[in-house]
Amino acid sequence: MIYLTLFIEFFKIGLFSIGGGMATVPFLMDLAQKYPWFTASELADMIAISESTPGPIGINMATYAGFHAAGIPGAVLATLSLVSPAIIIIVIIAKFMSDFSENKYVRAAFYGIRPMIASLIGYAVWQIAVITFADLTQPRPVFHYSSMGICLVVFLLLQWKPLKKLHPILWIGCGAILGILFRL
Repeated sequence: MIYLTLFIEFFKIGLFSIGGGMATVPFLMDLAQKYPWFTASELADMIAISESTPGPIGINMATYAGFHAAGIPGAVLATLSLVSPAIIIIVIIAKFMSDFSENKYVRAAFYGIRPMIASLIGYAVWQIAVITFADLTQPRPVFHYSSMGICLVVFLLLQWKPLKKLHPILWIGCGAILGILFRL
Protein backbone atom coordinates (compact mmCIF):
# COMPACT_ATOMS: atom_id res chain seq x y z
CA MET A 1 0.00 0.00 0.00
CA ILE A 2 2.88 2.39 0.76
CA TYR A 3 4.16 1.96 -2.81
CA LEU A 4 0.81 2.96 -4.28
CA THR A 5 0.63 5.98 -1.98
CA LEU A 6 4.18 7.03 -2.94
CA PHE A 7 3.35 6.61 -6.63
CA ILE A 8 0.11 8.62 -6.47
CA GLU A 9 1.48 11.45 -4.34
CA PHE A 10 4.68 11.98 -6.32
CA PHE A 11 2.96 11.49 -9.68
CA LYS A 12 0.55 14.29 -8.68
CA ILE A 13 3.47 16.51 -7.69
CA GLY A 14 5.20 15.80 -10.99
CA LEU A 15 2.02 16.48 -12.92
CA PHE A 16 1.05 19.75 -11.27
CA SER A 17 4.31 21.39 -10.20
CA ILE A 18 4.88 23.37 -13.36
CA GLY A 19 7.79 25.75 -13.08
CA GLY A 20 10.67 23.70 -11.76
CA GLY A 21 11.97 22.51 -8.44
CA MET A 22 10.80 25.41 -6.30
CA ALA A 23 7.25 24.89 -7.55
CA THR A 24 7.28 21.47 -5.86
CA VAL A 25 7.85 22.98 -2.41
CA PRO A 26 4.17 23.74 -1.59
CA PHE A 27 3.26 20.19 -2.58
CA LEU A 28 6.11 18.83 -0.47
CA MET A 29 4.99 20.95 2.50
CA ASP A 30 1.58 19.36 2.13
CA LEU A 31 3.16 15.90 2.15
CA ALA A 32 5.12 16.79 5.29
CA GLN A 33 1.80 17.45 7.02
CA LYS A 34 0.01 14.38 5.64
CA TYR A 35 2.63 11.65 6.02
CA PRO A 36 5.49 10.82 8.39
CA TRP A 37 8.01 10.66 5.54
CA PHE A 38 9.71 13.94 6.50
CA THR A 39 9.01 17.00 8.61
CA ALA A 40 8.77 20.63 7.49
CA SER A 41 12.11 21.24 9.19
CA GLU A 42 13.69 18.32 7.32
CA LEU A 43 12.22 19.74 4.12
CA ALA A 44 13.90 23.09 4.78
CA ASP A 45 17.19 21.27 5.40
CA MET A 46 16.73 19.23 2.24
CA ILE A 47 16.06 22.36 0.23
CA ALA A 48 19.34 23.79 1.50
CA ILE A 49 21.14 20.56 0.60
CA SER A 50 19.36 20.31 -2.77
CA GLU A 51 20.41 23.82 -3.69
CA SER A 52 24.04 22.86 -3.10
CA THR A 53 23.93 19.49 -4.90
CA PRO A 54 23.15 18.50 -8.48
CA GLY A 55 19.57 17.76 -9.26
CA PRO A 56 16.22 19.45 -8.75
CA ILE A 57 14.70 19.83 -5.31
CA GLY A 58 11.64 17.78 -6.17
CA ILE A 59 13.66 14.79 -7.32
CA ASN A 60 15.96 14.94 -4.31
CA MET A 61 12.95 15.15 -1.97
CA ALA A 62 11.10 12.36 -3.78
CA THR A 63 14.14 10.14 -3.42
CA TYR A 64 14.55 11.07 0.25
CA ALA A 65 10.87 10.63 1.12
CA GLY A 66 10.59 7.39 -0.83
CA PHE A 67 13.67 5.99 0.89
CA HIS A 68 12.43 7.11 4.29
CA ALA A 69 9.02 5.52 3.65
CA ALA A 70 9.99 2.27 1.92
CA GLY A 71 13.76 1.92 1.47
CA ILE A 72 15.49 1.75 -1.89
CA PRO A 73 12.43 0.49 -3.82
CA GLY A 74 10.43 3.41 -2.39
CA ALA A 75 13.16 5.88 -3.37
CA VAL A 76 13.22 4.59 -6.94
CA LEU A 77 9.42 4.50 -7.21
CA ALA A 78 8.90 8.01 -5.80
CA THR A 79 11.62 9.45 -8.07
CA LEU A 80 10.23 7.76 -11.18
CA SER A 81 6.70 8.80 -10.22
CA LEU A 82 7.78 12.43 -9.97
CA VAL A 83 9.48 12.53 -13.38
CA SER A 84 6.98 10.37 -15.29
CA PRO A 85 4.41 13.12 -15.95
CA ALA A 86 7.11 15.43 -17.33
CA ILE A 87 8.40 12.71 -19.63
CA ILE A 88 4.89 11.89 -20.85
CA ILE A 89 4.04 15.56 -21.43
CA ILE A 90 7.34 16.28 -23.20
CA VAL A 91 6.83 13.32 -25.54
CA ILE A 92 3.31 14.54 -26.37
CA ILE A 93 4.47 18.14 -26.85
CA ALA A 94 7.39 17.05 -29.04
CA LYS A 95 5.01 15.12 -31.25
CA PHE A 96 2.77 18.13 -31.80
CA MET A 97 5.31 20.93 -31.23
CA SER A 98 4.64 23.01 -34.32
CA ASP A 99 0.88 23.11 -33.74
CA PHE A 100 1.25 23.37 -29.96
CA SER A 101 3.48 26.45 -29.82
CA GLU A 102 1.27 28.54 -32.11
CA ASN A 103 -2.05 27.59 -30.56
CA LYS A 104 -3.78 30.67 -29.14
CA TYR A 105 -5.35 28.64 -26.30
CA VAL A 106 -1.99 27.26 -25.25
CA ARG A 107 -0.47 30.75 -25.28
CA ALA A 108 -3.41 32.06 -23.26
CA ALA A 109 -3.08 29.19 -20.78
CA PHE A 110 0.62 29.94 -20.24
CA TYR A 111 -0.25 33.60 -19.75
CA GLY A 112 -2.30 32.50 -16.74
CA ILE A 113 0.07 29.76 -15.60
CA ARG A 114 3.12 32.06 -15.26
CA PRO A 115 1.71 34.25 -12.46
CA MET A 116 0.34 31.16 -10.74
CA ILE A 117 3.82 29.61 -10.76
CA ALA A 118 5.30 32.86 -9.43
CA SER A 119 2.73 32.73 -6.62
CA LEU A 120 3.56 29.11 -5.78
CA ILE A 121 7.27 29.89 -5.70
CA GLY A 122 6.63 33.00 -3.59
CA TYR A 123 4.56 30.97 -1.17
CA ALA A 124 7.33 28.35 -0.97
CA VAL A 125 9.84 31.10 -0.21
CA TRP A 126 7.54 32.40 2.53
CA GLN A 127 7.20 28.94 4.11
CA ILE A 128 10.96 28.39 4.02
CA ALA A 129 11.54 31.86 5.51
CA VAL A 130 9.17 31.12 8.39
CA ILE A 131 10.94 27.83 9.14
CA THR A 132 14.35 29.49 8.84
CA PHE A 133 13.69 32.63 10.86
CA ALA A 134 11.32 31.43 13.59
CA ASP A 135 10.43 28.39 15.64
CA LEU A 136 6.65 28.56 15.85
CA THR A 137 6.31 25.22 17.64
CA GLN A 138 7.10 26.87 20.99
CA PRO A 139 4.37 28.42 23.19
CA ARG A 140 5.91 31.79 22.34
CA PRO A 141 7.58 32.13 18.92
CA VAL A 142 11.37 31.96 19.07
CA PHE A 143 13.03 34.13 16.45
CA HIS A 144 16.41 33.24 14.96
CA TYR A 145 17.99 36.67 14.72
CA SER A 146 21.32 35.31 13.54
CA SER A 147 19.57 33.65 10.56
CA MET A 148 17.76 36.91 9.80
CA GLY A 149 21.07 38.77 9.98
CA ILE A 150 22.84 36.33 7.66
CA CYS A 151 19.98 36.58 5.16
CA LEU A 152 19.94 40.39 5.25
CA VAL A 153 23.72 40.70 4.89
CA VAL A 154 23.84 38.26 1.97
CA PHE A 155 20.87 39.98 0.30
CA LEU A 156 22.59 43.36 0.62
CA LEU A 157 25.92 41.97 -0.59
CA LEU A 158 24.20 40.50 -3.64
CA GLN A 159 23.09 43.99 -4.61
CA TRP A 160 26.76 44.85 -5.22
CA LYS A 161 27.59 44.02 -8.84
CA PRO A 162 31.03 42.36 -8.32
CA LEU A 163 29.58 39.95 -5.75
CA LYS A 164 26.71 38.92 -8.02
CA LYS A 165 29.27 37.12 -10.16
CA LEU A 166 30.42 34.83 -7.34
CA HIS A 167 29.42 31.22 -7.79
CA PRO A 168 26.47 30.15 -5.59
CA ILE A 169 28.55 27.37 -4.02
CA LEU A 170 30.73 30.07 -2.43
CA TRP A 171 27.66 31.66 -0.83
CA ILE A 172 26.43 28.27 0.35
CA GLY A 173 29.85 27.44 1.79
CA CYS A 174 29.94 30.78 3.62
CA GLY A 175 26.44 30.07 4.95
CA ALA A 176 27.56 26.68 6.25
CA ILE A 177 30.56 28.23 7.99
CA LEU A 178 28.44 31.00 9.52
CA GLY A 179 25.87 28.43 10.66
CA ILE A 180 28.57 26.41 12.39
CA LEU A 181 30.00 29.53 14.03
CA PHE A 182 26.61 30.74 15.27
CA ARG A 183 25.57 27.29 16.56
CA LEU A 184 28.80 26.52 18.48
